[in-house]
Amino acid sequence: MELWILIGAIVFLIGFGIFRYLKTRKVLKTLTEDEFRQGYRKAQLIDVREPKEFEGGHILGARNIPLSQMRNRLVEIRKDKPVYLYCQSGARSTRAALMLDKKGYKDLNQLQGGFKKWHGKIKSKN
Repeated sequence: MELWILIGAIVFLIGFGIFRYLKTRKVLKTLTEDEFRQGYRKAQLIDVREPKEFEGGHILGARNIPLSQMRNRLVEIRKDKPVYLYCQSGARSTRAALMLDKKGYKDLNQLQGGFKKWHGKIKSKN
């Protein structure tokens, strides 16, 4: 009996993972660095990392709206302009995009591989 519960839980988790993956692909476009570079100047460039990470270095022109604060700061993000998101590796920007999608934002993009894969200009406070 316990084995069936374990198998059921594993099947559920796999199913949920597949659902989330497909949902993410539907609402969020993952861009290569070149594609990201071509469009981010005409968009809202948002770094969803925490302030200390942002201060350590960020893409030139980015605004810092940490994922942990995003729900309270949605008024700072326009729905009529593309949104370009990035974090350190891509996990937090994916979660931010799913949140924004639920709130009606449509043109959502993220940097493939996150900030750690960025080779362009950066600014830092350190």
